[in-house]
Amino acid sequence: MGFNDKWRKWTNACVRSASASVLVNGSPMEEFQLRRELRQGDPLSPFLFLLVAEGFSLLMDKSVKRKLFDGYEFGNGEVQVSHTQYADNTITMGRSWKNVWATKAILQLFKMVSG
Repeated sequence: MGFNDKWRKWTNACVRSASASVLVNGSPMEEFQLRRELRQGDPLSPFLFLLVAEGFSLLMDKSVKRKLFDGYEFGNGEVQVSHTQYADNTITMGRSWKNVWATKAILQLFKMVSG
């Protein structure tokens, strides 16, 4: 999506290098490493979800343009809808069973390019 290396390193560091300390009677104890994953309520979670959703949306749009995925057409075929996203949900929709395989391939490709 065009983010430079420095920005990606900062984001990666936020996700992978968290540590914490507990206050006991107002004094901090020794720091300990947190597990390497985001948790519900993490302030970074919604932002990262938007980046992931945007990347998936771009891959879906390209697959529709290349006729690898058949969405629903409206009007005179001018508008084709292949997926919709709301809050933290993504729904794919289409007219044929080949879409199941296309969606799986898109998710595999997304996994490879996003790490």
